[in-house]
Amino acid sequence: SAAAGRGAYDYVCAAIDDAQAGRIRAIVTAPLNKKSMHEAGIDYPGHTEILAERSATQDFAMMLANDELRVLLVTIHVALADVIARITPEAELTAMRLADRACRQMGIEKPRVAVAGLNPHAGEGGKFGREDIDIIEPAIARARAEGIDASGPWPGDTIFMRARRGEFDIVVAQYHDQGLIPVKYLGLDHGVNVTVGLPFVRTSVDHGTAFDIAGRGVADQASLVAAFDLALAMTPQDPG
Repeated sequence: SAAAGRGAYDYVCAAIDDAQAGRIRAIVTAPLNKKSMHEAGIDYPGHTEILAERSATQDFAMMLANDELRVLLVTIHVALADVIARITPEAELTAMRLADRACRQMGIEKPRVAVAGLNPHAGEGGKFGREDIDIIEPAIARARAEGIDASGPWPGDTIFMRARRGEFDIVVAQYHDQGLIPVKYLGLDHGVNVTVGLPFVRTSVDHGTAFDIAGRGVADQASLVAAFDLALAMTPQDPG
């Protein structure tokens, strides 16, 4: 309902305000129902954009993580037709910086950041598009000059398998489905959504509201538990 959508939004805003004021160290969110929010006149694609706007965060990204993969997105909730225009050197470099930062927050001292190519075969030397050569490669070089252990662009159809084998600590994916399908294919049970770049830690579940199973006693709380545990792991302990 619209009332529920408004309530969910207001609760998220209250949590953000508490985090900004230092009253809490982290936020763990349950899923939002976008349709209910939109019925209430609240036009956000999801949590990520609300969190960034209310905390005045300019550089942010969505990361999904489970026991086998960590994936951070360059572009998030945009139409596929609009992705290419948003693949810029600045967006790529920001994503690599945030990926490196996220891994360090998770206790990885020297993160290995792998960048997925935009086009099939990472462009096949320009045959399938030049974005990988003209935009992504120079951004990787800039990241390496800053001390970030970034590599690529690697073909998107093999990079996630290599990350699962332990070659990389995190994958920077170019668009929503390129990055999230591999993570979610491994299962929603222990997946965690992390908004990277905020002035506080925020984690969330890796699934939606699932109103269709409400009241049936079959919902699985594992992703919420995993989100809570990761928030604790990423949050500096109170010295007091």
